[in-house]
Amino acid sequence: MQSMNGGGLVIALVNVGFVVRQQLRIRPVRRNVSLIVPAILGVLGAALIALGIASVVKEHSLTALPVVLLEVLASLAVAGLFGAVRARTVRIWREPRGEVLRRGAVATTGLWVASVAVHTGLALWTDHAAGTGSLGAASLYAYLAIGLGTQNLLVRRRAVAL
Repeated sequence: MQSMNGGGLVIALVNVGFVVRQQLRIRPVRRNVSLIVPAILGVLGAALIALGIASVVKEHSLTALPVVLLEVLASLAVAGLFGAVRARTVRIWREPRGEVLRRGAVATTGLWVASVAVHTGLALWTDHAAGTGSLGAASLYAYLAIGLGTQNLLVRRRAVAL
């Protein structure tokens, strides 16, 4: 995404890599832990979106803002959709001791890669529509929070049904 400086891009890629790596590990399905990372990403994402909105308003009149916000909301809806689809690819099973475990599949990783690629395209489109290059990239953490949060909630729901 063109608006992120080199350091910001590296940090974003490290975070995405961490999230994807965690998906491939065998982990217990826990009641609250699976919501901590999405909550942290969500707070960070909301703060960055607020800064991105401020940069749009600083550069342009408020008439561009509704269009840009609509594009950001569309991007976040796509994140939820990808999260719901990814949740179906996560294998869930109960061990003999009763603990419920989870592990993402190759399809889970592929959907994460596709999701980040779609977000990148939407972010570039948003920045083009805004005429400034900061809001689309700023929404990455909110995108990850919604996608991961949706996936984790749906995986937890499936785990409870076991």
